[in-house]
Amino acid sequence: MDFVTPSGFRDILPDEALRREQIISRVQACLASRGYAPIETPTLENIEVLDAVTSLPGVPFRFFDASGDLLALRPDVTMQVARMCATRLRGEEGPFRFRYVQRVFREADGMATSREVTQVGIENIDAAGAESDAEILALFAESLQLCGLDDFIIALGTASVLRTVLAAAPASGDWKNQAMRAYQEGNFVELARLAALPEAPAEHAQVLCRMARIRGGREAIDQVRDLVAPLACDCGLDELETAFGRLTEMGLEGKLLVDFSLSSTFSYYTGFIFEAYTPGLGERIGSGGRYDAMIAAFDGKPRPSAGFALYLEQVMAALDMQPRRDGDCPLRIAVPKGSLNAGTIEALSRAGLDTAGLENPGRQLIISNPGVDYIIVRPTDAPVFVSLGAADCGICGKDSLLEAQPNVIELVDLQFGGCRFVVAEPAGATPAVEERYRKLGSIRVATKYPRITRSYYDRVGMQVEIVKLHGNIELAPLTGMAERIIDITATGTTLRENNLSVVDEVLDSTARFFANPCAFRTDERVIALAAALQDQVEEQ
Repeated sequence: MDFVTPSGFRDILPDEALRREQIISRVQACLASRGYAPIETPTLENIEVLDAVTSLPGVPFRFFDASGDLLALRPDVTMQVARMCATRLRGEEGPFRFRYVQRVFREADGMATSREVTQVGIENIDAAGAESDAEILALFAESLQLCGLDDFIIALGTASVLRTVLAAAPASGDWKNQAMRAYQEGNFVELARLAALPEAPAEHAQVLCRMARIRGGREAIDQVRDLVAPLACDCGLDELETAFGRLTEMGLEGKLLVDFSLSSTFSYYTGFIFEAYTPGLGERIGSGGRYDAMIAAFDGKPRPSAGFALYLEQVMAALDMQPRRDGDCPLRIAVPKGSLNAGTIEALSRAGLDTAGLENPGRQLIISNPGVDYIIVRPTDAPVFVSLGAADCGICGKDSLLEAQPNVIELVDLQFGGCRFVVAEPAGATPAVEERYRKLGSIRVATKYPRITRSYYDRVGMQVEIVKLHGNIELAPLTGMAERIIDITATGTTLRENNLSVVDEVLDSTARFFANPCAFRTDERVIALAAALQDQVEEQ
């Protein structure tokens, strides 16, 4: 019997443990010298604490204890600090400055990532205003340097403008929620689709689409200020400019990127937000921001709050990497095999890239041309390569992105490789399928795409048993394995030849260009390629 650690967890041996200890000691000494006191929070929390805060990172581990209480391993420390302030420190006057070194636990949900992460962070409670924001950011940058990092970028943004624009938009709550989600997920394509809907508030929607693409230095703040001025939505920009100026005074201007596409999926952020990246790693190495409303989730009383966390494992990975700078290494693009291959090669060629060797790569898996490496993958694997940083950007169908649910920035709908996801069953089988559902309360559905299938049936409100197959999906209803299938079709010919009828449409899919968030914010070649591909689409 092999005695191994659970997937996503590992032992840390002395050499690495010593390096971790040294990094933590340097950072903690700095934080202590600035008046931050140590705290510790419990590894376990009652589930009600998590439920009080919407949109926490990751999927928490949940289980029942011997008393029947539902508990969770902490997925986040900030939430615990908010709970502590609302209970243990209720009525006490701040400001409070806390520092911590804690491990958080998050279910990986299919990606080959760690499920246990060490956070080194701070929380500053009851300190408001631009100077407080600047203090947090300056301490964040200093902590990165104390870790031994030099080659990093701090991306700055603010949740305030996004929230204010959406709050002022004359639109339904459903449209606003969809727009917020698309913006937070970095889905430029979905944001553009929502902006084009008849019910979209035209002026506000166009502001969102334009704002998501604004980035640069101090001038980017002025661009957004001018953009939102007609809507009276400049909330948070003055504070952001003050913080930017403070870091510039520290000599860090070359490490700063004002990026208004930055909008954390953590819904608790209310003001400035920031993330740190090192070129080539593919994962952020730290993040933080202002969350003035979180404590109110526990006691109804808002208190100005802000903080940050460094992710120790990612920091050490960055230290171990050979620095990768623009121009020193080729741009890595995940190129799909199969039906999307020809359209991808044509699009990349028209964008000005050297695609020699891509049409007939033989057994080569990587084609290296001047300035670019093409990584040839299955379309379903492209999101994984990009999300985990093995490629900087890539192309695949929207269906592959939906099924993988990767952490990527979706930049351009390339509008080729169109196909449909459909629900199909044997011709004339509808009465029998409905009778089975009436008797058993469920039907069986075969598919290669369990996430898309689950999402569809959750939306229509049907209980189903999903049977995952890898090929010949049409055989499932023909052999009695399943009553229905969900699959891709371009012309419907295969369905008709097997006497299957379409009973509903699930979604349309076309090829998409997408990027790793780190590459998107540290490699201008990704932005240039996205712009060239978008120009092609608009010329069609």
